Formats: sequence, structure tokens, C-alpha cells
Amino acid sequence: MANQLIKPFKNPQYLPSVTRFMTTSKRVQDRSQQKRVHALEIAVEKHKIASKILFLLELLKQEPEQVIPIRSLDQHRRQLNLPKPHKISDFIRKSPKLFEMYKDQRGTTWVGLTAKGEELVEEEERLIAENEGKAVEHVTRLLMMSVNKILPLDKIAHFRRDLGLPYDFRKHWVHKYPDCFRVFKNEDDVEFLKLVSWNPCWSVTEVEKKVTGITKAENHVPGRLSLAFPMKFPPDYKKVYRYGGQIENFQKREYLSPYADAKELKAGSVEFDKRAIAVMHEVLSFMNEKRLITDHLTHFRREFVMPQKLMRILLKHFGIFYVSERGKRFSVFLTEAYDGSELIEKCPLVVWKEKVVSLTGYRGRKKRIETFDDMDDFVDNDLFESDSEDENTIWIDRSLKEEDDTMSDVEDELVTQISEMDIGEVQKAYNDT
Repeated sequence: MANQLIKPFKNPQYLPSVTRFMTTSKRVQDRSQQKRVHALEIAVEKHKIASKILFLLELLKQEPEQVIPIRSLDQHRRQLNLPKPHKISDFIRKSPKLFEMYKDQRGTTWVGLTAKGEELVEEEERLIAENEGKAVEHVTRLLMMSVNKILPLDKIAHFRRDLGLPYDFRKHWVHKYPDCFRVFKNEDDVEFLKLVSWNPCWSVTEVEKKVTGITKAENHVPGRLSLAFPMKFPPDYKKVYRYGGQIENFQKREYLSPYADAKELKAGSVEFDKRAIAVMHEVLSFMNEKRLITDHLTHFRREFVMPQKLMRILLKHFGIFYVSERGKRFSVFLTEAYDGSELIEKCPLVVWKEKVVSLTGYRGRKKRIETFDDMDDFVDNDLFESDSEDENTIWIDRSLKEEDDTMSDVEDELVTQISEMDIGEVQKAYNDT
């Protein structure tokens, strides 16, 4: 699918608005439903297929003999997103090049990896090892963006596959780079990763690199920026012309670098939301596929000094981000990184993942994907208003059980989920307004 690429003007900000307590406006939901991009919705469907295959590969990889009884997989239906009455054995039979089944003398059915499957597992381990330098950089830069230069290891675990970290990264990997970060525990025995040394070269944002061409700056000091975010809209989105002036004004406004000290930023200020956009743009740029589960992104609101209502900002700035509602949880894409449903630049781990998916016959359930709607009576009057809270805002935490149908991994079962909100609950919040 062809897309319109809006070249950077210069940087933005927002206008302060009244305090709200959570994203409950039905207009936000209407806006997201009416801005569906068909190509990126297809990318979500591909990701959901891959998630099932990769979860099973990883599960088998952790077994001593790389085999497991079929009945044992029943406890992993949630991660596989195969609710009853779907048969797990039927799902496995659709990938004969990756998995094989056999019965033992007692009649127990087992599933294991084929020779090709074992080869792919070894290839992934090699690629993760080759990607280690980049993963160290990205984890360090996440710490550099955090307000206190520390992050809970449980939260970083959400990004494990997206960053290309090894499965056992909490046991071994985090201790291999003491010059960059170290692990410590608080009084509640919760593990954190702490920045050890600041690297000025890594405080140059991805936007700065693209716009100015700077790749290394040993004496770089992060501060205020006047660089525009690349924006990409669907070709039939006519309102890009209607709001052209507002977009340009937004792009011209200065904002604070994600790596600059944000402790003194006042929630609800004209630069608070725009810095949040810069942080989210930077985080998504680190991810292998330039996409994330929105819950995993919003977990870092406090650490990265971002507004409570990040979803609202993501939905409004659909030229920079694209939010998909497919599945049980939202996904957010960095639109500039995609050409149609394909990543423009694919790292070796993404190429590997696509190779794995090409060897499976499973294609999921057929679903109708809504096309983009550019209704004339649909007006974004608050497209460039701020949604930040001021200091009187009440913060709401929701400890909701995760129902993940995305790139789940075995380790995620042990990770405490914070402030998660699946689509059903979001819709309920809209309806209760």
C-alpha cells in the first residue's frame, strides 16, 4: 500500500487542557476505528501467527530433550491463543516442517522439533549473540532516558524479544556488562537494573541521526530540540491537508530531548506531551519490528515521565504512530518504519522470524479487516490539544491479568503485569462515560 510521507518541518508541543483521570472519551475510540490502515492490520495478523509458532519453539527449547507431552500444552492455551474447543494437535499438524508428533508405548502423544526446527533454534541463538552489542546499547539508552536511571527488570523483560535479548538475560546477560549497568534489589527483593556510566554518543536521538546525520557525538549534551518527527498517512486520508497548518505548527515547537533531565517538567505544560511523543518514538525505534504492545509501553509512564493517558496521545498522532485494536490488546507501530505491511529495514532476527513463519501452514482464523474510513463528518477538533494531567491528577493503577495473544514467551508468565487494560475493558470505560 502506498503511503504519503510527510517530510519533517521542525518540532512541536501541545496546548494544556483540563484534567481527566483516564482515557474514557468515546470520541477517542471512534477516532481509532475510523483510521484503520489495512496494510498495518495485516502486519498485526502476521504477528499473531508468528507469536504462536515462536512460543511453541521456545517452550520446546527449554525442555531437556526438546519434547513435551501434548496434554502438557493445555496449560499454555492462553499463550498460544488457542481456546477450547480448538485442538492443539491440529495446530501442530499444520507445521510439519517445524514440529513432529509421536506416541510412546503407553499411548502418550509427544511433540518435538524436527531437524529443521532444531536448526532454526540454533540459528536464532547465533543471531541473538551477534545482536548483543546493539541490545546492550538499547538497554543502556532506556536507562539513560529513565528519570532516576533505573528500571525494574520485570518491565525490561516485556521487551526481551523485541530487543533481541536472550531467554536467560536476567540470569546471565545483565551481569556481563558491568561498565554499562548493574543489577540491585530493593527492600522488597525486587530486581532493578541501574545505569553505571553515561555514554554521550548514545544520547543522540534517532530523529537527530536521521535529520542531522549525526551518528556519534562524544561531547553531546542533550537539551531542547527543534527537529520534526517523520509522519506517514494513508493515501486516502484527506484531512492531512485540512490540518496541514496545525501539523506544521506542532512540528515547529521545541521539546526536551528524551535523554535530558525531565524532573522539572510540569504535567500539563506545553512541552510535556511532546517530550512524551519523543520518548515513545525513541523506544519504538529500538524495537526490532518498530512495534510494541501498548501495555508494555505504558508500563514505563513514571520511569520516563510520561502522561497517564498515553493511549490518547498515540491515537491522536496517527501520522507518527498507528494503533491497532486487533486481538485482545492494542499494538502500536512507528509508521515511518513501514511500507505497506512490510518493515522497510529488517534486522537479521526479523528475517529469521519471517523464515520460521514461511515454514508453517497455519494461517489463523479468517477475519474481515476493516478498511480506512475518512468520513466527512468526522472532525478531530482536539487533534493537537494536550492530554497531560496537571499536578492534581489522580493516577489510577489497574492490576489486570494479562491475556496475551502476541509475542508471548515462557518468561512472561513470571512477570508481574501492571496497569494493563485489554480492549474489552477500554470499551467498557468508553461506554461508562
